[in-house]
Amino acid sequence: MSCRASFLELKEGLSCSVIGQDHVVEHLLIGLLANGNILMEGLPGTAKTRAIKTLASLIQSDFSRVQFTPDLLPSDVTGSEIYREHSGEFEFQAGPLFGNLILADEINRAPAKVQAALLEAMEERQVTVGGTTHKLPELFMVLATQNPIEQEGTYPLPEAQMDRFLLYIRVDYPEAGNELEILRLVRGENTGTTSSHPIPLDPSVVFEARKEVDKIHVSEAVEKYIVDLVIASREPANYDEQLANWIQVGASPRATIALDAAARAHAWLNDSDFVSPENVQAVAPACLAHRLHLSYEAEAACLTRHDIVAEILKRVAVI
Repeated sequence: MSCRASFLELKEGLSCSVIGQDHVVEHLLIGLLANGNILMEGLPGTAKTRAIKTLASLIQSDFSRVQFTPDLLPSDVTGSEIYREHSGEFEFQAGPLFGNLILADEINRAPAKVQAALLEAMEERQVTVGGTTHKLPELFMVLATQNPIEQEGTYPLPEAQMDRFLLYIRVDYPEAGNELEILRLVRGENTGTTSSHPIPLDPSVVFEARKEVDKIHVSEAVEKYIVDLVIASREPANYDEQLANWIQVGASPRATIALDAAARAHAWLNDSDFVSPENVQAVAPACLAHRLHLSYEAEAACLTRHDIVAEILKRVAVI
């Protein structure tokens, strides 16, 4: 079976368990293919944790869950040096970060020191404890969740950490028809799924798929389109005066890299060997929204970051 066929089976398995959230399923697979971290934001009960746990169950991997709380310490996440009396030496005890798929549940409840401890892991795939650097597994992905409305006891994620998330997925409530399917799924009734217990995917298939994604062709015109989208977020006055009033700070160069990687993964999933502007547009909201800082005028107008990305897409010409 080809890597793409294996990922389509993985997509089907996710869709059978996470009803009515097709964009969540697709972006989880894009994040896995692009070797990036994902931040999911949504109201309670919208299947954020379920989606991540289901993905972990469909891959032969070590799954770790960290429930972030205000009293969490960095060592609770990264691990610590433990003194062994019988040997008279310190031994490193690995923390939950040393898994493959890491669910960072309610990540915005963690204090600044814990957030800082995650930066090295998310960017460099390693942690430093007691002056010693420890490499994380080759298959490593942080899947973080946060609640957008409950602010008591939460800490806003630092901008440096937000920028290290490849994708930002906004999870909304399902439609009425999908909610009926969810009800029947939870009751254990047959919902028409074809494979309730698929064989977990071997990690080697993920690594091979990533190699194929790296070979997806990106033309010079599409590269320029990607760069133009990011530049438009930094220099919005060149495109529209109103847009300039809405954006305070634009996206960083990591956004350009993220758009390229995610667009290639999106093209590969859709059985294409080259990236089109449509692939870029499909992933632009998830790659750019969390990297924008809106002005007070935009907030007063009740505009979201996704609204601003939509306006950028309208104003930047496709070459």
